[in-house]
Amino acid sequence: MGLLDFVKDAGEKIFEFASGTSEAKELEAGQKLTDVITGLGLRADNLAITFNSGIATVRGTAPTQEEKEKILLALGNTRGVAKVDDQLQVSKREPEATFYTVTSGDTLSKIAKNFYGDSNRYMLIFEANRPMLKDPNKIYPGQMLRIPPLH
Repeated sequence: MGLLDFVKDAGEKIFEFASGTSEAKELEAGQKLTDVITGLGLRADNLAITFNSGIATVRGTAPTQEEKEKILLALGNTRGVAKVDDQLQVSKREPEATFYTVTSGDTLSKIAKNFYGDSNRYMLIFEANRPMLKDPNKIYPGQMLRIPPLH
């Protein structure tokens, strides 16, 4: 996928750096981002995440396209991350999802209506974004979501 743009000021705030060199702060940020991914139960073999000047670079091999996309979104939906440099490989190729940035007034039902023509398919979008989403009624402007293809 290459370089993905995100809203830098949207998402969960995990970066609060103590004093130190910029190299030490970048190492700390990379580790915090890795902790976010593993804390969500997402996985990739040889996962390595670095962070520099608002760009999170992620390497490794995800087991599926879905897992890869969830890792990218979890990183990008973190406050302070402006871009994600996708260097992840995938063990099992599958059709790619569409990414959508939530705007003010959006609901999962409204997004489902726009993409699928049926607002009742909102649970497909919710399930496609678990574990990042905990509640289908709690999305926020600037958040990027996976919109899976219909089978």
